[in-house]
Amino acid sequence: MSPREPRSHRFRFTKPRVGVFVCHCGHNIAGVVDVKRVVEELSRHPGVVYATDYEYMCSDPGQELLKRAVQDHRLNAVVVAACSPSMHEATFRRAAEEADLNPYLVECANIREHCSWVHDPGEEATSKAIRITKAVVEKAKGNLPLEPVEIPHGERCLVVGGGIAGIQAALDVAEAGYEVILVEKSPTIGGHMAQLSETFPTLDCSQCILTPKMVEVERHPKIRLLVNSEVEEISGFIGNYRVRIRRRPSYVDPDLCNLCGECEVVCPVRVPNEFDRGLSERGAIYIPFPQAVPSTYTLDEATCLGVRPLICGKCAEVCEPGAIDFDMQEEIIEEEVGAIVLATGYELYETAALPEYSPDDPDVLDPLQFERLLSATGPTRGEIRRPSDGKVPRSVVFIQCAGSRDPELHKPYCSAICCMYTAKHALLYKHAVPDGRAIVFYIDIRAPGKGYEEFVHRVMEEDRVLYIRGKVAKVFREGEKLIVWGVDTLSGRRVEVEADLVVLAMAVVPPAGMEKLARILRLSCLDENGFLKEAHPKLRPLETLAGGIFIAGAAQGPKDIPAAVTQGSGAAAKAIALLSAPVLTHSPEVAEVDGELCSGCKVCAPLCPYGAIEVGETAQVNELLCEGCGTCVAACPSGALSLRNLDDAQVEAMVEAALGELEHAEEAVEVRGG
Repeated sequence: MSPREPRSHRFRFTKPRVGVFVCHCGHNIAGVVDVKRVVEELSRHPGVVYATDYEYMCSDPGQELLKRAVQDHRLNAVVVAACSPSMHEATFRRAAEEADLNPYLVECANIREHCSWVHDPGEEATSKAIRITKAVVEKAKGNLPLEPVEIPHGERCLVVGGGIAGIQAALDVAEAGYEVILVEKSPTIGGHMAQLSETFPTLDCSQCILTPKMVEVERHPKIRLLVNSEVEEISGFIGNYRVRIRRRPSYVDPDLCNLCGECEVVCPVRVPNEFDRGLSERGAIYIPFPQAVPSTYTLDEATCLGVRPLICGKCAEVCEPGAIDFDMQEEIIEEEVGAIVLATGYELYETAALPEYSPDDPDVLDPLQFERLLSATGPTRGEIRRPSDGKVPRSVVFIQCAGSRDPELHKPYCSAICCMYTAKHALLYKHAVPDGRAIVFYIDIRAPGKGYEEFVHRVMEEDRVLYIRGKVAKVFREGEKLIVWGVDTLSGRRVEVEADLVVLAMAVVPPAGMEKLARILRLSCLDENGFLKEAHPKLRPLETLAGGIFIAGAAQGPKDIPAAVTQGSGAAAKAIALLSAPVLTHSPEVAEVDGELCSGCKVCAPLCPYGAIEVGETAQVNELLCEGCGTCVAACPSGALSLRNLDDAQVEAMVEAALGELEHAEEAVEVRGG
């Protein structure tokens, strides 16, 4: 092909024989669009030799209809006018392949999301559906039969995050026989679940159900656990990722440490204990909690008086086993993995963002602080005491949706777990302080899990537990008491309550560094709230748009423990399926370069969100990295880049058909059809 030859001349020179199948989708499409008229109009469109409709094209009879039509009418292109391609394109392509038609000659015209769902019934909706379908027919007539790109792959899995979702994913992948690298940025795995006193709705001790899994991770021969570690760089593509991990030194040899605790006793440093949410103190050398895994002390260089140069050294002086090693260095670990599971967990919205609730008052707590007060391993050994004076609080006010469901000022979404843990908090408080009074301010109750509604009703029926449907406007101190101003929206009356303790059900937010991780992974898929966005909310809820990278737990959004565990296992199943495949395939619908037109200007390479383009004398596209987004094609000043099965000539023909310029579309057919 000459460098100036139109790309349309590369199209197949067989006469197009297109089959069009219009789906009713129940009433989703047929209730708005005149399906019969769409079929009638398309049957007269140039190149269409067969057109029909069916109630549900994605059903087995619908697929059989497609397969028979391909064979009976010798179709060399198929257009299914139905829902979004992300829903069922793969379904229809598989059906066509079973009828010996190349799957890349099958296209979907989206007349549901792009038409019937956004229009009222009538002529306009039907006309638009016809034009959408005609445009896709023009694309289909220009498609080339393609073959998937085959990719060998590694057989190890990286799991980022050591909370319950990451733990479950790591164990499931390891049990399937594949090596796992589990990376956790803190000194121990367990995540926020380790901080909980009991879990709803069964009130199991969180440590009793979590600790065995933590120990299993540490002892599993297929799992390599890297704590104090963060992913710094990832390169490569599906099945073949190269990971660079930075591991900070703990300055304590876990094989020598006997957990005697003498080092922390003599440490002169005292800082707020993160595990107890600042309600207790720890030394610069410490163990996060007694059941921590790895079970060893760690030295926090950020709070130590000095390691380089050594200033104190008292901990090493009292360590009889000689476990403390100030010469430990930071490590850079590079590994090759085939799949990645992101289970990065969550944090709580800062209480400082709600100044109307007096967040600086020591007796205004976030929910994890209250969990630590309830916990037998917490700072008060399970006795509920006011942080300000150590007294037992006789009245506690729980404020739900603190920072959640507030699109004007804070977070617009529901944090999913607050209704349930607030009910648990009220119940456990009543168990600990039987003569105490618990008051819960709520907008409404959302308890969709198994046994959740029953649990909430059980708490509501408790003596001296009062639920008030309303929003709190202000919390302030008056002497020894906290004054809570709110409103009862059922009665329309203002409410003023005296409290000894206030607990804010803070919004669940993404952890710090999520944007950085997304950049490292080349994931352009954070949602509007900063959580990782799934490839499709219904059909691909655990996948990202980057092949081989999966998400689990609160990395995707607020989750309770059962949902996090379920997603951990689901993401593991996806990873196992990838790792066990003999060979992976990648879509061939990617960008390609016309070397004779390319000037090597390098405009395209920095714009590629997947890092798929390298430029020497000319640009080169890595087909395994390219996702066919078309950014490079739009930017190329010389027109050297094009997308397979979506080049300029096809786009022009689609636009002409969509605008109703049929005479131009017919001319394009004659050019491509020879």
